[in-house]
Amino acid sequence: MEADLKVVGEGADGSDALRLAEQHNPDVILMDINMPNVNGVSATESVIEASPQSRIIILSIHDDEGYVYRTLRSGASGYLLKEMEADDLVEAVRVVANGGAYIHPKVTGKLIDEFRRLSEQEEQQDRPHYYDGASTHNNKVIESLTRREREVLQLMAEGKSNRVIGESLFISEKTVKNHVSSILQKLDVQDRTQAVVISIKNGWVKLS
Repeated sequence: MEADLKVVGEGADGSDALRLAEQHNPDVILMDINMPNVNGVSATESVIEASPQSRIIILSIHDDEGYVYRTLRSGASGYLLKEMEADDLVEAVRVVANGGAYIHPKVTGKLIDEFRRLSEQEEQQDRPHYYDGASTHNNKVIESLTRREREVLQLMAEGKSNRVIGESLFISEKTVKNHVSSILQKLDVQDRTQAVVISIKNGWVKLS
């Protein structure tokens, strides 16, 4: 419906996305983050490897910072919420097609707030933050976590609630809460979001 845009393919899951990317080498791909078989994050990584000139915009219902970091880390150039208007979606496609990046305003605000909090925390500590890749400090931080705490952290990064984490690890929700509290203390952060953000930035969790 837009004179300067042409839809060259449409798929149902991440496998289709990879196949269509290899077939058409599109300028822009709109990728749902939640898809059967292969999710949007994994599909993004595969598509970028197979069709590096293609730029990817993630469509999601999640406005949590953790999801945004996961997709940007995978190589996406945009993150949009499905609630946005059609005209804004078209504009985002044009921006990304021209080499820019586009993140939904609601999410952008949260990202800015999170970076501000982390920057203030770094200044208060008056020492290099483990964001900057100081490997010795990074290793000490992650090594301070027990095996169970690392498992909990991984599930936190996957967006699982305390109840679901408990069910997955066959432990009580109260035990999960204790592990989360210990993780926050060892990572020197205030909440789950900060813990997940730091873990993703430092590669301490695997993103599937």
